Amino acid sequence: MSQRRRKIGMPPGSVLYTGNKKTDNVQIHYLQYDKDTLEEEIFNNHKNVVLRPSSDQKTDWYDIRGIHDTALIEYVGKTFGIHSLILEDVSDVHLRPKFEEYDNGIFIIIKAISFNREQVKVESEQVALYLKKGLVITFQETKSDLFEMVRKRIHNNRGRIRQRESDYLVYALMDLVVDHYFLVIEGVEEEIEKLEDRVVESQDSRTKSEIHSLKKELISMRKSIAPLREAIGKFEKSDSPIISENTTVFVRNLYDHTIQVMDTIESFRDILNGLQDLFISEVSFKMNQVMQVLTIVSTIFIPLTFLAGIYGMNFDHIPELHYRYGYFILLGIMLIIFIGLLYFFKKKNWL
Repeated sequence: MSQRRRKIGMPPGSVLYTGNKKTDNVQIHYLQYDKDTLEEEIFNNHKNVVLRPSSDQKTDWYDIRGIHDTALIEYVGKTFGIHSLILEDVSDVHLRPKFEEYDNGIFIIIKAISFNREQVKVESEQVALYLKKGLVITFQETKSDLFEMVRKRIHNNRGRIRQRESDYLVYALMDLVVDHYFLVIEGVEEEIEKLEDRVVESQDSRTKSEIHSLKKELISMRKSIAPLREAIGKFEKSDSPIISENTTVFVRNLYDHTIQVMDTIESFRDILNGLQDLFISEVSFKMNQVMQVLTIVSTIFIPLTFLAGIYGMNFDHIPELHYRYGYFILLGIMLIIFIGLLYFFKKKNWL
């Protein structure tokens, strides 16, 4: 029985992980910073974790990698007063991107995607972000560090993150995820270019199936990204005191990037539809060429077969059979017919 089916009938706020376990060990990466100070701790065993109440003067960031441990999620929720419905959504990895405001915080779901070039497959991971004054908690499915670049910027004190509050950190994390969408688009574009060359050069059934598979991957990408536009739009227009006006300017730019990604996906879908039509046209053209050659060959041999059939009959009284040069005359007539038909087909541009 799947985890999602087990969840049916359970009361709202029940924390039940609905995905596949993607890492054995849960890792928690903790950062506390302001423009002058930085503290960092890494916990590989959540039983030894001591969660600190957030401070409005500094930003606390807990990055939790591996969300199959529902006991940890409940512990985090209890410590920071996170609504039970948020904890339920954190453990359910099949949700669409969304932005929700609660009395004590803001909850965001976003899909991080990557492109497996060997399998030509788009892989997605659900990332949940919880935001309140002075606190950001991120929940990732796998052990891989999606936010390494942001963490480096914090360490190097580059950019605005250390000078801004927690809402800007959430923007920076979302911006990094959206930036990875463009890397996926580059990978898909390369595959489309390969398919275009193969469709023109050869028309095997494998190429057709690969076009269809890539279309399915684009549909999967669209399902992961399309709802994000609405979520980012709510982020930009939110009047929550947690989000400052200085941050909404950058969120607006993030919204534009999402629109650009969606437009590119739609154009790729049109290109693949065109490739499918081109594939069918190339197959039809190739078949027509074969049929044309066979028709020409049949047309040439019809009169030759007719002559051979007449003089191949076993009648005694066929005068031409007794001519001394009758055989050579017949071959000559056949050759003239053959050359004449070739000239006629050439003149009609059928060859």
